[in-house]
Amino acid sequence: MRELSIFVLNGPNLNLLGQREAQWYGTTDLATIVRDLDALAKPLGATLTHAQHNGEGAMVEAIQQTTADGAVINAAAYTHTSIALRDALAGTQLPFVEVHLSNVYRRESFRHVSRLADLAVGVVTGFGPDSYRLGLEGLVRHLRLADESG
Repeated sequence: MRELSIFVLNGPNLNLLGQREAQWYGTTDLATIVRDLDALAKPLGATLTHAQHNGEGAMVEAIQQTTADGAVINAAAYTHTSIALRDALAGTQLPFVEVHLSNVYRRESFRHVSRLADLAVGVVTGFGPDSYRLGLEGLVRHLRLADESG
């Protein structure tokens, strides 16, 4: 079984996790999410690289430059607005899972629209930090099945 390379990309304001709007995002900070994902990746046969950017352009560049097999992406607010991120993901054909800490469908109506979801392998929303775990597990399974079939 080959080791998979997974890129975990976090968008704007996720560097403030644990400090902001706990009713939506909980109290777990991004460093803890990163640590927990890294611990999970090893038994799954994956290595992770992580990035967090507040700027849309930096996120586009990160997507274009990655050589990973797939990605777990929490584009945060850019999920709902960014055609540029959508175009980068479509152009690179990077398999990815879209994740969200909060259940976006229980929030403001503008959050009900994702510019990325129809390109994604899957979408995980509303499970707090476990959204990342579920997204990573699902992506690894998807990539392993793709390896087996072809």
